[in-house]
Amino acid sequence: MRTGDELPALEIPVTRTLIVAGAIASRDYQDVHHDPEAARQKGSPDIFMNILTTNGLVGRYITDHFGPRTVLKKVAIRLGAPNYPGDTMVLKGTVEAVEGATATVRIVGTNGIGDHVTGTVTFCLRDAE
Repeated sequence: MRTGDELPALEIPVTRTLIVAGAIASRDYQDVHHDPEAARQKGSPDIFMNILTTNGLVGRYITDHFGPRTVLKKVAIRLGAPNYPGDTMVLKGTVEAVEGATATVRIVGTNGIGDHVTGTVTFCLRDAE
């Protein structure tokens, strides 16, 4: 792994099930994540993914690529365009820094309307046991 290396893209279909299951798993019971009518009443065209689900998917992107020795140290993300059902989020990453066994990857996750998530993930690779 070297600074400037690009990770392969990961396409994640954004389904109603993913949105609702992610909200439930993260104990986020806000109606905009499971009730389409309530979401519309609050100005959204449909339910949308919560930040905790996005955070988990970003972490998964890193651990799937670098393997089971990966230990996430810091995930710093910002949301932009909402993830609505029926879209696809495409995560991409570029290695920004490497110091020994610790690295930082810049993440961008896009969907059909723009950048859903941007940020960085800092992690280390623990020694094989």
